[in-house]
Amino acid sequence: MSLTSDMMVDRRRLRRQLTFWRVIAVLAVLGALIGVGLAIRGAGESAHIARMRIDGLITGKQETLDLLREIEKSKAQAVVLRINSGGGTTSGSEALYNGVRQLASKKPVVAIIDGVGASGAYMAALGAERIVANGSAIVGSVGVIAQIPNVSKLLDTLGVKVESVRSSPLKAMPSGVEPTSPEARAALEQTVTDTYRWFRALVGERRRLEGDALANVADGRVFTGRQALELKLIDALGDESAAITWLEAEKGLKKDLRVRDYKPKSQRSGVPGLSALDGLARLFGIAVPEGVDEAAQRLLGAQALEGLVSVWQPAQP
Repeated sequence: MSLTSDMMVDRRRLRRQLTFWRVIAVLAVLGALIGVGLAIRGAGESAHIARMRIDGLITGKQETLDLLREIEKSKAQAVVLRINSGGGTTSGSEALYNGVRQLASKKPVVAIIDGVGASGAYMAALGAERIVANGSAIVGSVGVIAQIPNVSKLLDTLGVKVESVRSSPLKAMPSGVEPTSPEARAALEQTVTDTYRWFRALVGERRRLEGDALANVADGRVFTGRQALELKLIDALGDESAAITWLEAEKGLKKDLRVRDYKPKSQRSGVPGLSALDGLARLFGIAVPEGVDEAAQRLLGAQALEGLVSVWQPAQP
């Protein structure tokens, strides 16, 4: 009986020791992961080139503007904006343009139009010091549009009448549920014209165009990258490597600086462990599929556009 009791005590001690060392091993692994994550994050604070993507619909989200401020305060020596967007709201595009201009006053900024840089997206590109585009990219669409679906005839057919009490005849007009009066149309046209004049003048100022040269590019048309170069809407044909080569040659950037991606907070992992694992994936060259966020946004549905828009959209089937 005594031998059996001693054996039971030894087993308990052995279990406690094994549990202790297992806990130590887990803590060591977690510590290593955190250390790698901190090391990678720390490396991001060394000299580098910041890469920011402007994709999809531009609405002037605060997190996008905050990201520009984050890059401005970082140790990035220069910035490349990868643009692939048909534009968005005019006010949102203007806010993005102002944010890019603010950033460009602190660091060299090059805009790279990968596929589409039209309308409000081209407006944002104007904030950069240099614009580079793919030869087959879509560039331009300088203009403003206000669209309001009018279903008044459909409502008449259904026998539905919408009654409104307004403080003045032009309040909330055009409404889309009743015929648009000539006065309401004229007022809306004045708003569109005023915004278009500002956009056109901005293109003229930033691209040093005037007269017929400005008129030729500001009638709402889109151009290929090759056409845009001839029309002086962009500075060069090329890709990111061409943009970085220019930064090294013209801005004195150190060669072979690491390019670091900057993303809005909503696209970052909020779990420290996952952040460290993401860092390990990047460290060992494991590719992460792109376009996941954009696909998710499409699944959630398109965001409604209100107010004036500066957007270019191909015809939908």
